[in-house]
Amino acid sequence: MAVEPVPDLTGSLRVLDSFSAAKPAACMGPRRWWCGSLDVEGLALGSVQAAATALESLTGSTGRYSVSSNLTAASFDSLGHLRISGRKPQGFAPTSGFRRTLDGWIRLHANYPHHAERLMETLRAATPDELDRVLPSMTALEAEEAIAAGRGVAAAVRSRDEWRSTPQHRAAGTGPWLSFTRPAAPDGSPRPSSWIPSTDVFLPLAGLKVLDLTRVIAGPTATRLLGVLGADVLRIDPPHLPELTDAFVDSGFDKRSAEADFNDAGAREAVHQLLGSADVVVTGYRHGGLDRYGFSPSSMLAARPDLVVVALSAWGSTGPWSSRRGFDSLVQAACGIAEQYGSYHDDGWRPGVLPVQALDHATGYGIAAAALALLSERLRTGFGGTAHVSLARTAEELFGFPSPLTTKDDAGLPVPDKRLIDSAYGPLRFVGPPIAIDGVPLQYRKAPVQYGTSALAWLWK
Repeated sequence: MAVEPVPDLTGSLRVLDSFSAAKPAACMGPRRWWCGSLDVEGLALGSVQAAATALESLTGSTGRYSVSSNLTAASFDSLGHLRISGRKPQGFAPTSGFRRTLDGWIRLHANYPHHAERLMETLRAATPDELDRVLPSMTALEAEEAIAAGRGVAAAVRSRDEWRSTPQHRAAGTGPWLSFTRPAAPDGSPRPSSWIPSTDVFLPLAGLKVLDLTRVIAGPTATRLLGVLGADVLRIDPPHLPELTDAFVDSGFDKRSAEADFNDAGAREAVHQLLGSADVVVTGYRHGGLDRYGFSPSSMLAARPDLVVVALSAWGSTGPWSSRRGFDSLVQAACGIAEQYGSYHDDGWRPGVLPVQALDHATGYGIAAAALALLSERLRTGFGGTAHVSLARTAEELFGFPSPLTTKDDAGLPVPDKRLIDSAYGPLRFVGPPIAIDGVPLQYRKAPVQYGTSALAWLWK
């Protein structure tokens, strides 16, 4: 049987001159290992391949960085493999998940306490069980709109055709996977870049300063990869909305963690001072959520034309849902994945999910690819740029792949050895990154620090 090629997700990068002739990095190992009707393996391998290819282009190390199937499969389920002092991380909260409505199903997301409070207040429910009495009196779309209006987070389970008929699909489903904007050079002449890659093939990003304004999975996955490659990654979170501990630990390797309340003028000014010497900024809040603090991509790039900015959102930067809150699980529900992966149980049909939160992880490696590609451009011209990426657009890539030729690779897929490291949270057992260098897998070097304990300062001047 013919071996399925890995979908080439480097196409949207090739609009950048420094990347136009780049050869895709090698993918090693089986092609299929998850059963399902969509090519989730292709999305996983293709997104990591895009990041590895951008890394080769940036460093001029063609042929040295490769993508491993078993490392990729493990890293896309990194939280599932993680153990914190022997404890398995918590999955979705009891209030989260699929629930029946009057005419179908809705997916709720209430892992964060503030989202759970808004949800329960909007639906006037005191317990998760009460939700099962309230929601069947509402249609899925009525519940979706009410929860969104109450600043909660939910999405009705739609069929693929239903999603394709929405204005948000028309907005999020157009254009390239990674959309770039470049600043115009005032005189058209190159300028020297403020940073150049290290000659250390395992730490090529040494000296790079990355400001991480992201949460949950996609953004932190991207900056975790930049960190393991040597960058000084400083993640900043609001003190009044702390990250979930297990998610933070999973994505916290090789980076630092600080808190700053952007509503406080002093804290906001301190972060703007960091921005003045940053090389890369990654934002991961809902579209426009940071604009009033001076952290919109356009304002940052106007102040620093050499800056590389990658902006992540759930639903895209245009369309009626562009400023709506969202997560991987909700995008799966809205765009048709949950309906396609649904199945019958003793109590009837239920929606389903992808084998892993692939939209999050694939988007994370797309963010890393975009940042690395724009850094290549900066080496050539002295100017940076902005990239926009969304979970909804990544879902469109997945639906655009051909149907899998096989359901599973007969060769099977070995699970890579888990690593052990001591941390502020106790001993951690975890899987590593999905990229190998000269056949040697990358390894996280530093355990996650205690949340919010790092200084608002760069390691390097």
